[in-house]
Amino acid sequence: MQQESSSAPPHHPGIAESGPFGRMLLATAKWFAFTGGLIFTGLVVMSIISIVGRKLFNAPVPGDVEVLQMFAAFASASFFAYCHLMHGDVKVDFFTANLGGARRRFLDALGSLLVGLVGSLLAWRTGVGALSLREAGESSAILEVPVWIAQALMVPSFILLALAGFYMCRQTWILRETRS
Repeated sequence: MQQESSSAPPHHPGIAESGPFGRMLLATAKWFAFTGGLIFTGLVVMSIISIVGRKLFNAPVPGDVEVLQMFAAFASASFFAYCHLMHGDVKVDFFTANLGGARRRFLDALGSLLVGLVGSLLAWRTGVGALSLREAGESSAILEVPVWIAQALMVPSFILLALAGFYMCRQTWILRETRS
């Protein structure tokens, strides 16, 4: 998370929670992130059980690598929207540190717009890819789980990311307008 300094733009508490839509968006993003954390915790436990089982009893968890690959992608995607709403994105503010607040807020709004566009593109292409995998009937090698399911599980997270980006663009732009 970005450290605030005297030359950095001030954090705008409440920008992500403004109004009922903002509160709902933030609550949904928190729920997604919490769910992603639970999934990662489960994956770690499964990996430990599999490693111990493999080393001590020659009995790993069948398909552990498949499960890890499929669910790690889904769990990772679940954090993106919350991260953006909480200003947790990686920012290179070296070039903007000396800009005025209005110019920095403009760049923040532009960045959020790009996040919204990328989230939309990812949701669309991931959804199309999942449908293609479904039509092809592709499944994992050991467990024979349909691969499209794991890919389709990422789509709601990317939609949420797009909504978070567009929402933060709007909120930052409104803040920019009121402070100009």
